[in-house]
Amino acid sequence: MDVKYTFALRKIALLGGIDDYIAISSRELGDALGISQQSASKRILELLDEKLIVRDLGARRQRIKLTSRGVDEMRKEYNEYRRVFELTDHITVRGKVTDGMGEGKYYIGQPGYTEQFEKKLGFTPFEGTLNITVDKEDVSKLDMIKSTAGIVIDGFENEGRTFGNVIAYKARIKNIDCAIVAPERSHYSDVIEIVCHYHLRRTLSLDNGDQIDVKISL
Repeated sequence: MDVKYTFALRKIALLGGIDDYIAISSRELGDALGISQQSASKRILELLDEKLIVRDLGARRQRIKLTSRGVDEMRKEYNEYRRVFELTDHITVRGKVTDGMGEGKYYIGQPGYTEQFEKKLGFTPFEGTLNITVDKEDVSKLDMIKSTAGIVIDGFENEGRTFGNVIAYKARIKNIDCAIVAPERSHYSDVIEIVCHYHLRRTLSLDNGDQIDVKISL
């Protein structure tokens, strides 16, 4: 995204424009951005066109706030800065073992996936996933992980059914190789699904509620 838009979004966010509308004139925004009133007015129109902000033209003053897309762009920038200042080859997230929906065994067992897991991850996964509910303080790390490319497990068709792409991220739990997997178009969640060559619950004697660390490679 154009750096001038990022800069403007950051200033609007610092003024409170993430959680609610803020009343601000073009002159005031221009002062905050260090540009003229005319340029600030143009910048607002550009942000509106890009659907990065929304505007409410009240009786006295205009009010603006970031859209969900604008917030997402800010989050991307935040994650990039985190990678600069917390430079490392992995991220560790902590969470608790939880029950899944019971669908992991069906999907992981599809030959179209298992063959690619063997080739791209180096192991044939046990038919099922270990589900971890990530601790609240570590949830933001998931955005950082998802901002990386990951390993694409290509989708396929089988008996008239379409199976979509899956994104995998290599990981380790207590020195056991594994991987986080998620549908390419999955919605935001605080639960991660982990595949491994071993039955992790049995191998590590895990029960629901047990705390565990997952080291994810970047």
